[in-house]
Amino acid sequence: MSQQPIELILARQFADSMSVAVFLVNPDGNLLFYNEPAEDILGIRFAETGATPVEIWASIFTPTDIDGNPLPPEGLPLVETLHTQMPAHGTFYILNKMHKLVLITVTAIPIVGRPNRYLGAMALFWKSPES
Repeated sequence: MSQQPIELILARQFADSMSVAVFLVNPDGNLLFYNEPAEDILGIRFAETGATPVEIWASIFTPTDIDGNPLPPEGLPLVETLHTQMPAHGTFYILNKMHKLVLITVTAIPIVGRPNRYLGAMALFWKSPES
């Protein structure tokens, strides 16, 4: 993550030490990092995906609503946070890379550096009890 703002470098370090799944993106929605617990849920290692644009990562994991209808990228809490710079929360299914349907709950928060620089967003997510 060279040449990234210090806040994003620290966010990645923080995410790497968390036991909950974490996704980290820049203001353009480009995926910067996801941690090992996220790899378990998504069914693919970060080393295999690397940094990718939102249009790609939002479709790799095939998100659907509770009724099985496809969710467009703008229907995802992390993308909502990117657009509004406000926290967002939601529950939806993903078809992961292991072809398993997983119900996840996501809370996305904006990352704001000093002085008031919008740097991206972080999503924390976990398997919901019903999955």
